[in-house]
Amino acid sequence: MANATLPDTSAGHWDRLMAAALAGDAHAYRSLLVELVPWLRRYYRRRVPPMMAEDLVQDVLLAIHEKRHTYDPSRPFGPWLAAIARHKWIDRIRSMKWQSTEPLDENFGTPDHENSVVAETTLTQMLGRLRPAQAQVIRMVKIEGYSLEDASRATGQSVALVKVNIHRGLKRLASAVQRVSDED
Repeated sequence: MANATLPDTSAGHWDRLMAAALAGDAHAYRSLLVELVPWLRRYYRRRVPPMMAEDLVQDVLLAIHEKRHTYDPSRPFGPWLAAIARHKWIDRIRSMKWQSTEPLDENFGTPDHENSVVAETTLTQMLGRLRPAQAQVIRMVKIEGYSLEDASRATGQSVALVKVNIHRGLKRLASAVQRVSDED
């Protein structure tokens, strides 16, 4: 069995395309580059993360274009291509070594949300003691920052009714809080 890293050039098909390309056949050159893409993708699929593979494929195609004058048509194209692909892969791995990294704190991504969860739960319970129209406009105007006019349009209440519901709802909440603190 042939070396698995070398492309199967279908009995010299890529050799002929590259030789024709060097002789000035633009159609053969385009065909060759298009045929190389699937092989290059497979080559990089197991070597680099998927997001890097496409960049490497493009790097190799560009290198082939820039170095095509070094290809000797009397020699097989597959090993020449595999050498370029391997060198581009090694270059990419080496460049990753120079990318700065920062060690992550052991608590990274796990902030404590207990206070905000308790506050939201308490607020929801408190607003649950109000009439739905009062709770809705208090949440919209006082918590979410809606204007009185926007809350009026969203709820179908007049601006005056929005004001009354906010006033009465807040008064009811204040007396509920007072009762709880008196019990403590």
